[in-house]
Amino acid sequence: MTKTIERKLFGTDGVRWIVDKEDISFPLRLSMAIGSYFPPGSRALVGKDARIGNNLIYHLVIAGLVSTGTKVYDAGFTPTPALQYCVKECGFDYGVVVTASHNPPEWVGIKVVLSDGIEAPPEIDMEIESILFESKFRKASWHDLRSVERFDVAIDYYITGIKKHFDAEKFRKKEMKVVVDCANSVSVFTTPRLLKELGLKVLTINADVGLPYRFYEPTPETLSDLMKIVKAVNADFGVAHDGDGDRAIFIDNEGRFVDGTISAIIMSNYVAKKHANLPKRIVTAISTSHILTDKYFIKNGIDVVWTRVGFLNIARKIVELGGAISGFEDNGGFAYVPFQLVRDGTAAAALMANILIENGEKLSNIVDAIQKPFILRTKIPISNREEGLAIVESLKDYYKSYKIIDIDGIKVIMNNASFLVRPSGTEPLLRIAVESWDEETSKDILSELLSKIEEVKKRLEK
Repeated sequence: MTKTIERKLFGTDGVRWIVDKEDISFPLRLSMAIGSYFPPGSRALVGKDARIGNNLIYHLVIAGLVSTGTKVYDAGFTPTPALQYCVKECGFDYGVVVTASHNPPEWVGIKVVLSDGIEAPPEIDMEIESILFESKFRKASWHDLRSVERFDVAIDYYITGIKKHFDAEKFRKKEMKVVVDCANSVSVFTTPRLLKELGLKVLTINADVGLPYRFYEPTPETLSDLMKIVKAVNADFGVAHDGDGDRAIFIDNEGRFVDGTISAIIMSNYVAKKHANLPKRIVTAISTSHILTDKYFIKNGIDVVWTRVGFLNIARKIVELGGAISGFEDNGGFAYVPFQLVRDGTAAAALMANILIENGEKLSNIVDAIQKPFILRTKIPISNREEGLAIVESLKDYYKSYKIIDIDGIKVIMNNASFLVRPSGTEPLLRIAVESWDEETSKDILSELLSKIEEVKKRLEK
């Protein structure tokens, strides 16, 4: 069993909370702890997504950092991957993104980015938490307080960086049409602009910044409007982002939702052919389909390296291993490694357009060529993470005769089927995914799982 570092506040992807359920001193103190971890005089780039709750906490975060002697550069509305790119390429000591990513609109959050552009690992999160809980804040003298400077060029730097990886002339010749769903958040400043500058015809929906017209998480249920519009306007494809723009979910030209693993297979195989110098491996989270990665990577000579859920684990594993073809999650998070190692929704949108242009095929045809397993996903509310971990331990014992991967929850590998049960790192939920090449098999496994979990929950309540 892999030993993990338990955290009190930091989850899979930063710290998140419902904005009006915490005292306003919390984000101030948390940012003071973050600033106190880094040396005095450090240069930090700070940005935010477009959540309404950020009106309350964003300047508290900046104030907390300044109070520790940090020199803050305020990027304002900035997608997470754009800020990560600028932190690394512009030489900042660290970055802070005020975002709750895909969580519902009442949530807010904070994540820390290190100088390499990748989120801070658990051991640093723990040190920041210790500073917070023990109130060991560094307080700068009045004459050491640094002024806050605007950094209005973050989007420009980022888009210029992506464009270096694509031939705009090829895009202009194709006259491709794309519909972009910006989730009423910060990707409105990047994806439509990038694709237009590359020469595509771009239509946008949910492109005004503010209260979202759909939930931030891009799912088949939340993207019904995008699917209809893509087909109605005869677009080549659609792309949808989450709240901070690091995910990209695609809609094919027939208006069909493309699962994140399917799009990752398409993009990874393209990168493998175009960049033969990259190590023949992909790095992906345990939540990704086991039978798909076996069929379309392992059997084609590409190694699969599994990590815990959370893209910081994927990115840091790529660094540790010395490179990869790609890193991805099943939720639409994809790292175009030749550009940067973190998930990047805008870069993925440009990459998919480039693939269609070079292949000369419709996205629907490419998707149809990939065999799809029957995947069933559901969520079960739990009282806390401890309850979720207790359920996982019971399932390990029940399914101990099968091959098990337990780096994050429990993944059980059966003959032509597998399932994953894991506590969410961001919400009080138990996430379940069952897959098989046969629909009835998936249904039977899920039914058995739900029954077993209900038994365990009742036992824990006694």
